Amino acid sequence: MSEHAVFDRLFGVGGHNIASDGLFLHGSAQIGDQSVFVIGTRDHAAIDGPLALRIAGAILQAVRADAGTAPRPILFIADTQGQALSRHEELLGLNGYFAHVARCVDLARRQGHRLLTVIHGEAVSGGFLAFGMLADRICALPDAQVRVMDLRAMSRVTKISLERLEELAGESPVFAPGAENYWRMGGIHEIWSADDNWPERLAAALASATDTDDRATIGLERGGRQLAAPTAQLVAGV
Repeated sequence: MSEHAVFDRLFGVGGHNIASDGLFLHGSAQIGDQSVFVIGTRDHAAIDGPLALRIAGAILQAVRADAGTAPRPILFIADTQGQALSRHEELLGLNGYFAHVARCVDLARRQGHRLLTVIHGEAVSGGFLAFGMLADRICALPDAQVRVMDLRAMSRVTKISLERLEELAGESPVFAPGAENYWRMGGIHEIWSADDNWPERLAAALASATDTDDRATIGLERGGRQLAAPTAQLVAGV
């Protein structure tokens, strides 16, 4: 399904004004009677420094636009293969660009913007972690591909055989790619089906988005993360 068909399905025909500029998406849309900012990436974007700055700039523009008024929600559309993999980007300090994006997301939250992510296509590694995974609620469309690292790449980095990693992936969602495994870990709140009423699900997701990070607890309830929530409670002295 093309991105514009996805937008029509999410917001209804005429319910959005989203422009694409290269791999960058920006604009506005209606979720029920609520106007929202839309910021994101398209076509499995590999996020480099300039694209990271565009995402950060759009977030800051949204915060500035609503200064002194009721802050509108921000909807992130995530479709990224991760960070741009090149020596050039690493030498320029791509990690610093991503940290800047994350700080802008944090600023938006502190200013009262509810943050919602819809994964369309791929959501991989740092390109997803820097903005999409920082939202208050994260929803994945059908066939969304979510992972931190491909098992073959993980094998090359860790020097653990691919066969052993595949065994571990079968035992624990922490090692395994796929939206279903991230749902089990609490990293994704919802996975939608093709038969769902997407506007209704989107409105319900926005209504339930809060700035309380309960993903460790959700991961424990779903059986995907057994130690994160208890460890956090020990650290907090609860």
